[in-house]
Amino acid sequence: MATQDFKRKLAAILSADVKGYSRLMGEDEEATVRTLTTYRELIATVIQKNRGRVVDSPGDNILAEFSSVVDAVRSTVEAQEELKNRNAKLPENRRMEFRIGINLGDVIQEGERIYGDGVNVAARVENFADPGGICISRSVYDQVKNKLTLGYEYLGEHRVKNIAEPVRIYRVLMEPEAAGKVFGEKSAEAKWRRRATLTGVILFIVVAGSLAIWEYYLHPSTPVEVASEERMTFPLPDKPSIAVLPFENMSEDPHQDYLADGISEHIITAFSKISEMFVIARNSTFTYKGKPVKAQQVSEEFGVRYVLEGSVQKSGGRLRVSAQLIDAITGNLLWSESYDRNLEDIFTIQAEITMKVLGVLDVKLEYGEMARMMVKGTNNLEAYIKVLHGIDHFRHSNKEANAQAQQMGKEAIALDPAYAEAYRLLAWTHLFDIHLGSSKSPEESLAQAFEKSQKAIMLDDFDGPAHALLGQLYLMKRQYAKAIAEGEQAIELAPNSAQCLGYLSRVLHYAGKHEESIASLKKALRLDPIPPKRFLLMLGMNYMHLGKYEEAIEEFKKVLHSNPHDLLTNISLTAAYSLLGREEEARAAAAEVLKLNPEFSIKHITKKWPYKNQSDLDLIVSALRKVGLQ
Repeated sequence: MATQDFKRKLAAILSADVKGYSRLMGEDEEATVRTLTTYRELIATVIQKNRGRVVDSPGDNILAEFSSVVDAVRSTVEAQEELKNRNAKLPENRRMEFRIGINLGDVIQEGERIYGDGVNVAARVENFADPGGICISRSVYDQVKNKLTLGYEYLGEHRVKNIAEPVRIYRVLMEPEAAGKVFGEKSAEAKWRRRATLTGVILFIVVAGSLAIWEYYLHPSTPVEVASEERMTFPLPDKPSIAVLPFENMSEDPHQDYLADGISEHIITAFSKISEMFVIARNSTFTYKGKPVKAQQVSEEFGVRYVLEGSVQKSGGRLRVSAQLIDAITGNLLWSESYDRNLEDIFTIQAEITMKVLGVLDVKLEYGEMARMMVKGTNNLEAYIKVLHGIDHFRHSNKEANAQAQQMGKEAIALDPAYAEAYRLLAWTHLFDIHLGSSKSPEESLAQAFEKSQKAIMLDDFDGPAHALLGQLYLMKRQYAKAIAEGEQAIELAPNSAQCLGYLSRVLHYAGKHEESIASLKKALRLDPIPPKRFLLMLGMNYMHLGKYEEAIEEFKKVLHSNPHDLLTNISLTAAYSLLGREEEARAAAAEVLKLNPEFSIKHITKKWPYKNQSDLDLIVSALRKVGLQ
């Protein structure tokens, strides 16, 4: 990051998120999104009224900054009181409670974004807040203790993840009877004085070799919260189940995120190849990116027992990676390790972490799984980094980013012509040239996608996602048997890959195997509890072809709630309403289709639907024509 691109400043940072957000989404996605939107707007209004600025609000998280600490605390109290009033009108299990943390600290501002320890500490402090509550750091407390009619409870010093010094944390007491009072500080000070008088005795015991006491003082800890199977959104699988959280980028440059993300994704991919493992998909675990989260929460929201988390710090040509494995049911730390190596050793580090976790969980590998799991891909660090950058660009799903991803793939292949993942990335970009309308010749782009995906498989026949991609390409050519065979091969190689299961379900749907498609999708949805919308769209389309129109409409509405301008979903909703005989709603949905695409043509759109059975296509076409679409 160039110096002129950012500035440092002192700011009051507010970090907030929703307790139990994944559970709420799992129970009623539409109602949760509706409530979250309303509550987030309320909080943003309060922040702006108190001269603050919302910096970011991904998922259920809110990050804001203030120039005044008093304004920051005042706004959170006001917001929590209003949210409490609104929650009182909702059933207990549908209440949405935010936890809020505030810190005063130095931050780096780059454009509209802010980074640094000031932000990180606010996120850590938030983790100590009760649902509906507020916690503040000592730096905030010192500024507001005599300026607001609030009370405070000292929660002590806590060592928090990736922050060198302990953080003193206070709970804000909003009850009128607590105003002006501070609880816990005197007893904490007295305890500190008593502890100081025993220093000589403690040192003597340590020198005498009391390892237990030494470990206690070396690694102080807070009470451990454990997960409850009764509170889990999903029942635990009958095999070792794990969520790999996005590793935290501890480098000074936030643009180094791709390196930390790459390690997390590599480990998830390795676990997805093992039949005796259950691993949550990247799409879901990365909703926690940048957020402080407890293993207990991850366990309960995703229905897994184990949580792997870590951090990555790059400095010059050196790399420091830390990882730890937690049993959320018992709260025990099962394994932790730090690796301080050369950057070129990143491949070895990823493999070592993967194998250590498997060893701790006593996972038995079936024949061939070890070979599939340990495929490195490349020894060329520069090629690897280009592919990571390319994948990051590709996920933006627009023409410019896709072109950049394609260039990264080509450059990686130039560095290592035997790098299978680079060919797979390049194949995807050629396919997306067609989907995004950026291809000068769709036929040539399709041919390039075929060539590159087949090359990827030739170089690494263990690449499940490459087989899944080839299955999609065969589907576009209406070669259904080959498409299904490639999809099934992908699942054979990566039985825990939600991505591969999702692509197989798409092939099965268009091949007329709707029940099998639903079965594959439901497996994918369990592995990916916060799924891509295309999974829900495909589920709805399968329901529609099976005559389950109400269920289809429910799935389509879930998609449109977060993406109301999705054309294919609006078309599908129109057909479902029409088939159900709800003509007024069908015509309203049809009007939305024409609003989104005034040049809409059934003939044009149906060319893109590779249905094997004419009856499946006729079902949708007749339903659309019935309500006036042509």
